[in-house]
Formats: sequence, C-alpha cells, structure tokens
Amino acid sequence: MDEVKQLVTDIKNGNFKPIYFLMGEEPYYIDRISDYIEQNVLAEEEKGFNQMVLYGRDVTIEDIVSNAKRFPMMAERQVVIVKEAQDLSRNIEKLVSYAQNPQPTTVLVFNYKYKKIDKRKALYKELKKTSVVFESKKLYDNQVPDWIRRVLAPKGYTISPKAAQMLVEFLGTDLSKVNNELEKLKLIIPQGQQITPEIIEENIGISKDYNNFELRKAVGEVNRVKAYRIINYFADNPKDNPTVVTIALLYNFFSQLLQLHGLNDKSPRAVASSLRINPYFANEYISAARNYPMRRVSQVIAVLREFDVKSKGVGANALPQSDLLKELMVKIMG
Repeated sequence: MDEVKQLVTDIKNGNFKPIYFLMGEEPYYIDRISDYIEQNVLAEEEKGFNQMVLYGRDVTIEDIVSNAKRFPMMAERQVVIVKEAQDLSRNIEKLVSYAQNPQPTTVLVFNYKYKKIDKRKALYKELKKTSVVFESKKLYDNQVPDWIRRVLAPKGYTISPKAAQMLVEFLGTDLSKVNNELEKLKLIIPQGQQITPEIIEENIGISKDYNNFELRKAVGEVNRVKAYRIINYFADNPKDNPTVVTIALLYNFFSQLLQLHGLNDKSPRAVASSLRINPYFANEYISAARNYPMRRVSQVIAVLREFDVKSKGVGANALPQSDLLKELMVKIMG
C-alpha cells in the first residue's frame, strides 16, 4: 500500500517513468494505478490525440511499440495503456529492445494481471533500470482486515474487528469486491462513525449472528446449542454459506490451534503475533486450545480432511450438505 502511495505521489508531482509494468495476482492495485495514470497524466483536451487504450488479445508487441514510438501531438507526452496484457505472455520478452531505449515522451502502461514476468530474464532487468515494475501481491486472509482499516482511516471511518472479519469471510480476499462494499457503506453512514456488525448486517446482508466467524467461536467454546443453530441457518441458506468454505475455515482454525499448542509463550500478544491474527481474537484462540488438547486437535484435523473430501462429493453417498455439517459437528464436539 505504501509503494502504491509513493507511485501515485511521484506521478502527481510530474515524475513520470517511460514504462509502468504492473503485474501480479491482485488486480485491485493494478487497476487503481492504471486508472490514476489514465485520468491524471494528460489534461482533458490532450487526451483525444495523445491517449490510447489497447487490449493484449487484439495487438502484438510490435503494434504496441509502434504506437509507443509516436510523438505526442500538441502535448508534452502521450499515454499508451495496454489492458489485459497477460494475453501477450508468450511474446512479452520481445519488449526488451523497446525497454532498452524507450520513447521519453511516452508513458507506456502494462496491466499484466494474475501473472508475473520472469525476474531472471532480460525484460525484467531492463525495466528495473529506467522504468517501474510493480508487483501486486495477493493478500492472505489474515491481512485483509488490517487493509480494510487502512483504507477507511483516511476518510475518518473506523471498523470493529468483528465487522472487518465478517467482510473477509463473506467476500474473501478479493480487494475489489471488499472496496466496492466499503464505498457503499461510506455513502450510507456519516463520516467518523464506526462500522459495526449491525451496520454490516443491515446494509450488506451478512448475518452478524449466523456466519462462519460465529460458528468458529461456538466450536472453540464447545457451545453445541449455538453451533447447531448456526448449522441449521446454513442449511436454510446454502448459497450464502457453502460447506466447502465452512470446512476450510474450521481446518484453518484447528491448524492454528495446533500451532498454538507448540508455542512456549502463550500470552495473548505472543499468540496474536505467531498466529498472525488480530490481538482482539487472541483470547478466543487461547480458550479454544484449553478445550481441545493437542491430541484432540490432531484428531479433529484428520476428521476435517475426511469431510473436505466428502463435501466435494467423494464417498459421501450424496449426503445433503446440511446433514454433512451436522455430522461434522458431532465428530468435532461429540
């Protein structure tokens, strides 16, 4: 995020590079940087003759280079943006000769999504000399809540840990999806207000009481009544609560408990740091570890592996997903 801010600041200050090669698994920042260049490098009256958008599936490297070598018309520079540039992956190394001697009056942008160029090859090495190579890495589940907080902070909003976790569990690690929901919330709630689970439930449609986050908590507390209530809700709303996702979350939870059992320092701060979780949830994990000794945790992980296979239709004899989850709860909590 800091690297993105620096890139935008440099562009805002007129410190342009001849090529911006934006690559990686997370498309959100690639789009943000590319859109900023498209909207801000040229004045509106300059864009007609000096800004073009190409698509990787429709052009060759030679076409791109030919356009990049043109001189701007009645402007200091031109902008050429290549979207879906990953479609050129087979021939991308042909860009080397242009990267060695880029047109100084052209800002050439590549949106190379979901892939990376080989850092051992000539193109990457040439780009690093005079241009920008930005790698947009996918965030892990445990990193997204902090990202949400950092995105909201400049606008004066805060979000509770539980509300942030609800968003991650419902939307996953797709930052574009998460950001779209945050933008909707900003339109609804006053600036400076904290986003709570109640606001999430009311405006996005995620239940604050019946979700994987609450199921994990109920399982950790061995609260059978609450766990079965949530499972029954999942059975009534299967599209919003896929069994595969629930099992994956529980598997991750018990894997973390296994890691916790191996720690010498089991203080909340040490647990939060080692498990890479929000300190707000550390005591929940410590309490769960007391309820599930190491041997039991290992047994539960084996059970979850078995049910993961069953949830994908292997050896389950067409058992309904709701019944599968109920059976899983019995196996975990007894």
